[in-house]
Amino acid sequence: MSTQYTVNHRLSDKDENIHNEWDRNIDPVLQVSPGEVVRFECRDAIDRQVDVESTAEDFANISFDPVHPLTGPVYIDGASPGDVLEVELLELQHKGWGYTGFLPGDMGLGLLPDEFPEADMYVWDLDGDSARFANGIEIPLDPFPGTIGVAPAAEGPFETLPPRDVGGNMDVKHLTEGSTLYLPVEVDGGLFSIGDCHAAQGDGEVCVTGIEAPMFVTARFNVRSEMSIEQPQFISDGPYTPTGHDERMYGTMGISDDLMEATRLAVRHMIDHLSDERGLTRGQAYILCSAIVDLKINEVVDQPNWVVSAYLPESIFPTE
Repeated sequence: MSTQYTVNHRLSDKDENIHNEWDRNIDPVLQVSPGEVVRFECRDAIDRQVDVESTAEDFANISFDPVHPLTGPVYIDGASPGDVLEVELLELQHKGWGYTGFLPGDMGLGLLPDEFPEADMYVWDLDGDSARFANGIEIPLDPFPGTIGVAPAAEGPFETLPPRDVGGNMDVKHLTEGSTLYLPVEVDGGLFSIGDCHAAQGDGEVCVTGIEAPMFVTARFNVRSEMSIEQPQFISDGPYTPTGHDERMYGTMGISDDLMEATRLAVRHMIDHLSDERGLTRGQAYILCSAIVDLKINEVVDQPNWVVSAYLPESIFPTE
């Protein structure tokens, strides 16, 4: 990194620094001044229920009660309701491994639960800026926090799964190193928390996980009293393609009078393509879609049907 900074505070992933819900009544574990930098240690999304030796059977039996261990909350001096908390993401460092998986279809999670009745899981070896998959496939890494936010004003507690006006489980893959997130403050001090880090993810996170990974996140905080926003906003330099430059893509379209069904069709067609043309099992294809394939809304004006496409970078495949 070219940006110079000094870490003022460190928060480990010890139990006393971890919580699993949004609640304005959780006592802060750290108080900081505007301009200070905090290095957070974040657990993986399912709180260490799997490791590098885990199998699909292990993943099928994980508990979601609770999920999303969050490091924090942090009280930022001077942050008051109506202000905006500016969070500069300075550095993200993975710990060398991660996982992507989907759960049994009867749990109803992910985009296509009815088509994948049995759970599956892939453990990734994260080597610097890349990760290896089946059949010689290698995908680029660009880590980001999947869950990042401040406490809501309403009396809690609230679960972490849905995103909210104050942030939370947003899974915006472009909140990478060098980006800045703006969060509307609803309670004194903001009460900022972070976790659920991903080493990579396709826009959509279609099988319900990206490359989930324990990680360190370093962030600088500032209070912007002159700003006023209702929901999170951000500044990012990208990249907006997985490799950081324009490249050849293979796209599959979903066309329907329902945006969610168009999304399902686009992903279903991509799974067919990966299975038929790239030799992956359907389970492997579903996992790869969640880790690297980007969903885009192409049009919503030509009623009664809308178009969603799934974009696959062809550079991830080994050259012949």
